[in-house]
Amino acid sequence: MKTLRIALIGTGFMGRAHSHAWQTAPRFFDLPYRVEMAVMVGRDPRRTAAEAARLGWAEASTDWREVVQRDDIDVIDICTPGDTHAEITLAALAAGKHVLCEKPLANTVEDAERMAAAAAAVPGQVALCGFSYRRTPALALARRLIQEGRIGQVRHVRAQYLQDWLSDADAPFTWRLDRELAGSGALGDIGAHSIDTAQWLTGSQIVGVSAVLRTFVEERPEREGVVGLGGTADPDAPRRRVTVDDAGAFTARFADDAMGVFEFSRVATGRRNANRIEINGDRGAVAFDFERMNELEFYDASEEGHRQGFQRVQATEAEHPYMEAWWPVGHGLGYEHTFIHEIVDFVGAIAGAPTGPDFSDALHVQRVLAAVEESARADSRFAAVKGMTS
Repeated sequence: MKTLRIALIGTGFMGRAHSHAWQTAPRFFDLPYRVEMAVMVGRDPRRTAAEAARLGWAEASTDWREVVQRDDIDVIDICTPGDTHAEITLAALAAGKHVLCEKPLANTVEDAERMAAAAAAVPGQVALCGFSYRRTPALALARRLIQEGRIGQVRHVRAQYLQDWLSDADAPFTWRLDRELAGSGALGDIGAHSIDTAQWLTGSQIVGVSAVLRTFVEERPEREGVVGLGGTADPDAPRRRVTVDDAGAFTARFADDAMGVFEFSRVATGRRNANRIEINGDRGAVAFDFERMNELEFYDASEEGHRQGFQRVQATEAEHPYMEAWWPVGHGLGYEHTFIHEIVDFVGAIAGAPTGPDFSDALHVQRVLAAVEESARADSRFAAVKGMTS
């Protein structure tokens, strides 16, 4: 069995999540290749060495350019802020590597287009974008039901992704609040997930939007310590200007004439990670909330009236997507499993199995993000998504 040698770039939150996934995937799933966690790349030598040792990487490096050119590296896994995605990806593809890049694909449509074109030019190399929520078994079950026609023609899509880690006005400044590094705020950070999920579930692309974006806290104190996505700060510390959105909402028109309503916020007090989506068709509906990630609600309008109602499906049976490799029925999974399933699918794609989202899928998400910003700048005027692929 061939060995894939992995280089992971990034030592933060996503680097840890991906490291756990690379460690765990081959222990629970029969992968078509052996995987070897060869090197972790970061900026700070001491921190990178410590994280590499703790998370199971054989080596540590602070020079991603050198690592990308190494002949003994097969895969580049990119877990860095968005401003670096294009440069690293283009170098990795040019060096003949397979690429897994965190979302959103880039900070601009122009960079995403260059990345998608480079990936299309090397069809023997796999290039996927890390929209990990696709790998939630209950959501994968929802897609299966929609593809089987169980809810009929899709009419409505409504999605929310709500967090509150920035709801305190004295929550510290992080790179996620800097447009140069992050590209956008809640829109690209979590709204992008809802856009990808909606298009993946329905099989239809968003073709136009009408949007509003808001920044409620325009300055935040410098961060002193890191805790979760944010950290700690002295309220009297020097303050930095926030250059991205805190929250937003948009209505959407889909290519198949379905209508969508999307909301995303990192200041939704009381909501830790409420990633929700409901899709209504003319024959039924599905509804999902990641805070109850092992459950899917399914409504069958063909049932007799006295039996109609949403039923709760616990997506923990062996026949549910991904679940055969895990625990007895009723023993649920967690957030980390979405990344494990992402690695399983990524390695499978290298062996020839079809999967997504590829860079063309991620590029369309980027174009929707751009249309949302265009509409918001124009007082919510309708903005068509440019560069439609179908």
